[in-house]
Amino acid sequence: MEQKIKPIETFYHGYRFRSRLEARWAVFFDALNVRFEYEPEGFDLGNGEYYLPDFRVKCWGDRGSIFEEPYDLYIEVKGRMTEDDANKIRKFAKDPNVGHLPIWEQADEYERLMNEKNMVLIVGNIPEEGCAYDARELGAYDPMNGIKIYPYNYELIDGDHFAAFPAAHKGKFFLCGDDSNYCWNEEEVERAYRLARQARFEHGETPILRRY
Repeated sequence: MEQKIKPIETFYHGYRFRSRLEARWAVFFDALNVRFEYEPEGFDLGNGEYYLPDFRVKCWGDRGSIFEEPYDLYIEVKGRMTEDDANKIRKFAKDPNVGHLPIWEQADEYERLMNEKNMVLIVGNIPEEGCAYDARELGAYDPMNGIKIYPYNYELIDGDHFAAFPAAHKGKFFLCGDDSNYCWNEEEVERAYRLARQARFEHGETPILRRY
């Protein structure tokens, strides 16, 4: 019988995170001066199923495009994916009851389609140095644990199968794809990943971050 390893609850930024991996992603956001909400609200998926996203941030753009108004992006942190987790995430991403992208009078069909979905970015372990811009190393095209749901991928955002790289500049969070010019803030993002990887929480320690 496979023995399950219990995640270590971790205190950071005024939150009690369910795992150190989640806390390290919070360090990543902090290092980029990005505001985040942890487990902001739960959702009833029907048939007795419920879903509680890990993070919610304001996203100001994707594929290199900058929006006048941000939309709500939910971020799910998974060290390991299960089929049950994947099914809940898929259901939530297709939920038409909550729209997040702003709709203008002249909105095209793409914008209207986007407004009918919840946007979910799945992330895994903090990328190793130099891997933040390598779609293959991130696993952006590989099923997570063999389950057909992908980390660092636009699949649950706009339906396309491109890599989705977290990025930020001056406190504004972005997503950039491997079909866009992403590396314009490479130094900032690599630094944030490095601080997140190095964060230590043993014995109640709180990582001290120097803002970029």
